[in-house]
Amino acid sequence: MQYRRLGHSDVQISAVGLGCMGMSEFYGPREDSESLAVIHRALDWGVNFLDTADVYGNGRNEQLVGRALKGRREQAVLATKFGNVRDAAGNFIGINGRPEYVRQACDASLKRLGVDHIDLYYQHRVDRSAPIEETVGAMARLVEAGKVRFIGLSEAAPATIRRAHATHPISALQTEYSLWSRDPENEILSVCRELGITFVAYSPLGRGFLSGKIKSPDDLAADDWRRMNPRFQGENFGKNLALVRRVEEMAQEKGVTPAQLALAWVLAQGQDVVPIPGASRISHLEENIAVAEIALSSRDLERLDEILPLGASAGERYPEGGMKVVNG
Repeated sequence: MQYRRLGHSDVQISAVGLGCMGMSEFYGPREDSESLAVIHRALDWGVNFLDTADVYGNGRNEQLVGRALKGRREQAVLATKFGNVRDAAGNFIGINGRPEYVRQACDASLKRLGVDHIDLYYQHRVDRSAPIEETVGAMARLVEAGKVRFIGLSEAAPATIRRAHATHPISALQTEYSLWSRDPENEILSVCRELGITFVAYSPLGRGFLSGKIKSPDDLAADDWRRMNPRFQGENFGKNLALVRRVEEMAQEKGVTPAQLALAWVLAQGQDVVPIPGASRISHLEENIAVAEIALSSRDLERLDEILPLGASAGERYPEGGMKVVNG
């Protein structure tokens, strides 16, 4: 496994991390025993960067990751998030970045995870009703208390990142980034590089679409969240599928899978970019890990830019409500 330095630290994180969200919610059927096996195998293979959040499964994902880390805590760089709030029934009820909530959320996550500290603690979505300086100030106090080692933001706008970083060093910025979600290239990536912030790319496989394994909306389970995603609906689905077919053709030429080609592209965007693909099976994990050894030539990158230039994908990356709370 190759490693990359986490911003404003000496911590080395695996070049390919593991996103654990789908192990508890959103992407159809799941089985805890299989998810635990995936996390354990990831640690065995040197994948040390694990990503979860208090909102995933309404706390169940943190509990799952905590179970997986029993006796193996020192092998992981553990990241979790706060800010998206749900009620007991699982309904999303808002975003909270108030200082008192930051403390409460951290203590609750530590308890669910069964650990005494979180390595990287993100604000999951920016609360526009709370000054970012106050939210980050509360996060900084968690660092002072030893409950958190480093802090990050998720889906924050450039100006917000700058204000946050002026309050306390931001180690990582997590935002959706893949061949079909290249918005960060407009400004966010350059701001992160200017400030020495690691860019963590979530959904680097376009929520699985870039794997080439989804040929029809009917391939998704009835309760799969992606059925509500604009890119998986109507005419958008067909237009995006046509783009993925071109990625598949190139992957076949190179003797890799479409998912590996898409992930290799993300890795090639810089040593400060770390993708965190999910993996529901050990075979998926193995496929993702092998990407670190795939080298793309300048011509390969040019071809992928031609196939999926910025703005090529059809549809927004979230439904209307979700788009309102990104880039805050």
